[in-house]
Amino acid sequence: MSSYLDPETHAQLRIEAARHGRSMEAEVRAILTERLTPPAAERGLGSRIHARFADLEGELQLPDRSDEPPRAAVFDP
Repeated sequence: MSSYLDPETHAQLRIEAARHGRSMEAEVRAILTERLTPPAAERGLGSRIHARFADLEGELQLPDRSDEPPRAAVFDP
């Protein structure tokens, strides 16, 4: 890859890849995907949420569900 890029661009790409914890190839893919993805206005809300959190890893910890009704369903007499 370095033979296709000038040394300064190659160095900047290496730094950005390290900053994001990716290989240089993965960084190039991420840059191209970001650049070539349609603007948010052209995508639905679900697609925008997915794109926003796509790089996160791990499982979402949901709160324990008890037999209590939701707070909105409890009325004072």
